[in-house]
Formats: sequence, C-alpha cells, structure tokens
Amino acid sequence: MGEILLVDGYNIIGDWPELKELKQYDLAGARDLLVEKMAEYQAYSGMKVIIIFDAHMVPGIGKKYNNYRLEIIYTRENETADERIEKLVKKLKRVDTRVYVATSDFVEQSVTFGYGALRKSARELRTEMGVVEQGIEREVKKSKKREKTTKLPITDEMAEIFEKWRRGDM
Repeated sequence: MGEILLVDGYNIIGDWPELKELKQYDLAGARDLLVEKMAEYQAYSGMKVIIIFDAHMVPGIGKKYNNYRLEIIYTRENETADERIEKLVKKLKRVDTRVYVATSDFVEQSVTFGYGALRKSARELRTEMGVVEQGIEREVKKSKKREKTTKLPITDEMAEIFEKWRRGDM
C-alpha cells in the first residue's frame, strides 16, 4: 500500500520551535530547512512527501517544484494551502493509497479526515522526525563501523598502521 504525506508548510514552520525562530528573520531559510527535513523523512520512511505553501507568502503564480525528490507546491494567488490540500486528498485517496495530512489546523484536520485522509499534528510529525534523525544517525554510525572492519584477522593497531600506509601518512 502506498503512503503519501501532505505537509501544510507554513503551519509546520509556525509550530516547530527551530523553524518558528528562523522564520522571524529568514522565511526562505525556514522553508529550505523544512524541505531538507522532509526529504530525510521521505528517504527514511519510504513515504512520498508533498509540501504545500500558501502563495500569499511568495508572490507570483502557483508553481510546482521537485527538490530532493520531494514535490513542493506553491498555491495560486487566491488559493490557500488548505484548499489545495483538500483537492489533493480527493485526488490521491484511493483504496491502495493511504494519505496523511500534517497540520495543526484543527478545521483542516477535520475536513481532510472527512475526505478519508489520516491526520498528523505538527507536534506528532516533529516527534517522528526526531525518531527519523536518530535512525539516520544510527545507520551512519553502523556504516562507518562496517567500513573500518577488515576480513584479515589482525589487531586494530595493525589495521590502523595499514590504513596510514594506504593513505600515504607514513
């Protein structure tokens, strides 16, 4: 079964403390950081992530981008992120697809739940993001540890000497 996460971008930025603080002096930086975090979330969880931003914060016509293999949507001039999310839920919700909506807007949660989507609060998504970051950190450590192992039955001291020779440090 496929899973899709629709993220109300500015709602999440306004809720997560680190993004909320960054938004005060660098809105574009807060958006970029959210996109990077959601790219990690998508890569680790295997869930397709689509981030929706309101157009009123970014002038111009609605646009769709792909960045870090994420779909990022800026709504049209007179369209809210909530309206676009509702349209996407209707379009994407099928028997073989589970759709989640990440927002702390209670009305939006209720409306999309009525269309068959599951809801995630901003706090819940932030907690899951922490678990994802810890999982990635564990995988990186495990990977680094695997790199250091050798098939030769030698001591760690000898392996270190051979590694220095290989690098030309000796």
